[in-house]
Amino acid sequence: MGPVSAGLLQLLALIGALALVYAPVGNYMARVYSSDKHLRVEKWIYKGIGANPDAEMTWPAYLRGVLAFSAVSVLFLYLLQRLQGVLPGSMGFSSVNPAQSFNTAVSFVTNTNWQSYYGEQTMGHVVQTAGLAVQNFVSAAVGMAVAVALVRGFARSRTGELGNFWSDLVRGTLRILLPGAAIAAVVLVACGAIQNFSGIHEVGQFMGGSQQWNGGAVASQEAIKELGTNGGGYFNANSAHPFENPSAFTNLFEIFLILVIPFSLTRTFGVMVGSVKQGYAILATMFTIWLGFTALMMWTEFAHHGPALQAAGGAMEGKEVRFGVGSSSIFAVSTTLTSTGAVDSFHSSFTGLGGGITMLSMMLGEIAPGGTGSGLYGILIMAVIAVFIAGLMVGRTPEYLGKKIGAREMKLAACYILITPALVLVFTAASMALPTPPNSMLNSGAHGFSEVLYAFTSASNNNGSAFAGLNANTDWYNTMTGLAMLLGRFLPMVFVLALAGSLAEQKPVPVTAGTLRTEKPLFTGLLVGAILIITGLTYFPALALGPLAEGLA
Repeated sequence: MGPVSAGLLQLLALIGALALVYAPVGNYMARVYSSDKHLRVEKWIYKGIGANPDAEMTWPAYLRGVLAFSAVSVLFLYLLQRLQGVLPGSMGFSSVNPAQSFNTAVSFVTNTNWQSYYGEQTMGHVVQTAGLAVQNFVSAAVGMAVAVALVRGFARSRTGELGNFWSDLVRGTLRILLPGAAIAAVVLVACGAIQNFSGIHEVGQFMGGSQQWNGGAVASQEAIKELGTNGGGYFNANSAHPFENPSAFTNLFEIFLILVIPFSLTRTFGVMVGSVKQGYAILATMFTIWLGFTALMMWTEFAHHGPALQAAGGAMEGKEVRFGVGSSSIFAVSTTLTSTGAVDSFHSSFTGLGGGITMLSMMLGEIAPGGTGSGLYGILIMAVIAVFIAGLMVGRTPEYLGKKIGAREMKLAACYILITPALVLVFTAASMALPTPPNSMLNSGAHGFSEVLYAFTSASNNNGSAFAGLNANTDWYNTMTGLAMLLGRFLPMVFVLALAGSLAEQKPVPVTAGTLRTEKPLFTGLLVGAILIITGLTYFPALALGPLAEGLA
C-alpha cells in the first residue's frame, strides 16, 4: 500500500469513529449541563468552595466566576513552579525562573499550553501532575462552561440568567473530562505509553556518552492533553515521542481524542436549543473546513519533487517515520484547527504552503472544530456575523435561533472577531521592529518572519503549538506571549458572555416566510464563506510576507 492510500484510509477510519460517537457523546453532554441533580462528590466540592450550584447567574456574575477561578489558578501554578526546588518529587530540578513561571502558568490556565522549555529537563513530578495536569482538566472545563452559557443565551428568553459557572465547571470536569480521560489513559498504557513516577535513567552509551530519560505519569497527562484540546507535553518532542505516542494506532487515537468533544458539542448545542438540525448545520461548517484543510495539507506534503522526496514518498523532513506524511498531515491540521497545540511532527519543516496552512488554521479562530468549548462559541459568533451579512443583503433585520441580531449584538460580535487579529499583528510587528527580539529567530527572510508570526498566532489563539526555530525562552517572548495568551483567552470571553446575556433577555421572534433558514445547506455555505473571507482579508498581508512568499519562491 502506498503512503497516499494509507493516509486516506486513516482519514476515513477517523471520520467513521467520530461519526459513531457523535450522537451518544453529544446527547450525554447535553444531559450533563441540563440536569438539576448533583452527585455526592459534587456537593462536597460546592460545600468546600462555598458555592451554591442552584443559584442562577447573570452574565457579569458568570464572568466574575470565570475570572476569579482563573486568577487563583494562575497564582497557584506560578507559586508551584517557583517553589519546585524545595518540593518533594522535583527530580532534582531547581525552581523555575519568574518569567518562565509566569508564561507557563498563564499558558496552562488559558488552555494554550505553550511551552518555552524542555519538559523533561524543567518540571518535576509534582508540578507536572498537581499543576499542569490539573489545569489540563479545569481550563478545558472553563471553555466548555462559557460555550454552554452562550447556548443557554440562545435557548432562553426574557431572563438574563445563564446558569451557574461553578456547577458547569465541576460537572464538565467530573462527568465529562475525568471519565473520558481515564478511559483514554488505559488505552494509551495498553498500547505502550508509560505511566510511573520513576526518576531519571541513563540509557545506553552513545558516542562515548550516555542518554538520559525521565519517567513520569505520561499516559494520564497525554489523555487529558488531547481530550481537553490542551497541548503541551511531558517531553520536548511532544506527541512525536514514543513514550507519549508509541505507534501509528495511538497517533490516530490521539487525533480522535482531539476532535471528539469539539465536534460532539454541536450535537449538544442542537439538543439544548431544541433543534438538532441547527447542530448539524454548525457541524457541517466545521467538518467542511476541517476536511478541506486536511486535503490541502496532504496535497502540499505529498507533492514531492525531486528524487529524494520521491524516494521518501513525500516531504518527510521533520516527520516521524512511524506516522508518515498522511497521518502527520491529519494531526497537524487537527491540532491547529483546534486549540490543542500538541504536535507529532516539526511544523517548521513542512513545505512553505503546508506551514501556511497550519497558521491559517489558527487564524480562523480555531473554530473547525476548535477547542473544547471555545470552538463552539467561536463559530456561533461567526454564525451571528453570517446572519447579519445575509440580513444586509435582503434588507431585513437579521435573526438567529429566534433572536434578533441588533446593534448591541453586532458590536459584541465585532469586538470578538477583532481582538485576536489585533493581538497577533501588533505583537508580531513589535517583535520584528525592536532590535533585540529578532535575534531569537533561527532563520532569516520569509521563514524567520513565519517563526515569529506563528508564535503570536499560536499564543493569541490559545493554541500552543510552535513553528520551532524561534528561541522563545527569553524575557521578551515569555512576557509578550504570556500577555497575548491572557488577553486572547479572556477578552473574547467577556464579549461572548455579554452577548449571551443580551440574547437571553430577548423574547423569541416568530419564524416567518422571510426568516433565513439557518439549518439549511445554504446557510452552511454562507457561514463557510464568511469565515474564510473575513480571515483572508485580515491576515493576507502577513501571510504574504511569510509562508506564501516562501511557498511561491
